[in-house]
Amino acid sequence: MKAVFLDFATMGAVGLSRSPLSDALPGIEFFDGTSDAQRLDRIRDAEFVLTNKVRLDSGLISAAKALRFIGLTATGSDNIDLSAAAEHNVAVCNIRAYCTQSVVEHVFAVLLNFTHSIGQFDTAVRNGEWQRSADFCMLSHPIRELSAMTIGIVGHGVLGRGVGDMARNFGMRVMVSRRRGQPAADDGRTDFDTVLGEADVISLHCPLNDSTLGLFGAEQFRRMKKSAILINTARGGLVDSAALVAALSNGDIAAAAIDVLPKEPPSDGDPLLAYSGANLIVTPHIAWATAEARQNAINELAKNVLAFQRGENRNRLV
Repeated sequence: MKAVFLDFATMGAVGLSRSPLSDALPGIEFFDGTSDAQRLDRIRDAEFVLTNKVRLDSGLISAAKALRFIGLTATGSDNIDLSAAAEHNVAVCNIRAYCTQSVVEHVFAVLLNFTHSIGQFDTAVRNGEWQRSADFCMLSHPIRELSAMTIGIVGHGVLGRGVGDMARNFGMRVMVSRRRGQPAADDGRTDFDTVLGEADVISLHCPLNDSTLGLFGAEQFRRMKKSAILINTARGGLVDSAALVAALSNGDIAAAAIDVLPKEPPSDGDPLLAYSGANLIVTPHIAWATAEARQNAINELAKNVLAFQRGENRNRLV
């Protein structure tokens, strides 16, 4: 039985235990990364292919005659041709609920940074402003309690629910958005446009697909409160980067924290990377990536492998 992990380094593998995978797949070969040119050679004779972000298209799947199982160390599966996998009777599994705590903590880390002006106060002290202050404290930037704010959650899966639960612990009012254009129903959710107009914070946790591509653009930013904060830890394509830069520059919204971009890494640049305002935080797709979450991902992938070997259906997409 041949098994390969095509891009183990994307897990930030230093310090993590790979033994759950080695125990499930004795002899598995771990590659730090796999280029497009290397993909076919590495999967050609493999029965089990594990990956995080390597793209496996129809041609590759059909050429890998021994392939039985593709295991993802992610929830998203847009890098795998699922139709081709089904056609060739290849099982595909993702992992779920492995990084909820990590994402929730990231959302509230950036939110508290904004609401308590942490970065701005730190800069002020380093610039000597406190030292020159006439008073014992310096109230030169706004400070707000989360308990006075409303959070709108777009995408109410495991991650969205986790953020909502934490928001309630802070005393926030929580609004869960319906899908854009979805008719009203007695489901406890709120119309998307109403969320835009009433939320002080909007946190994105929905998948990227044809209906959510460009979900937040110039029109949506104009409908939001001028004091609103946007947080995106989901997928970069949900937000029009150029429109967000304009909204931040014009004061259409107050701030944004962006952990994901449409192209990653952003080797060709992105409008957000050229913006220098203090009301924007950009992080390199790390909301999911505490050491604990990354080990959870490995453990969950190993459980998927073992379940498949036992003939069980666990986290199967195909």
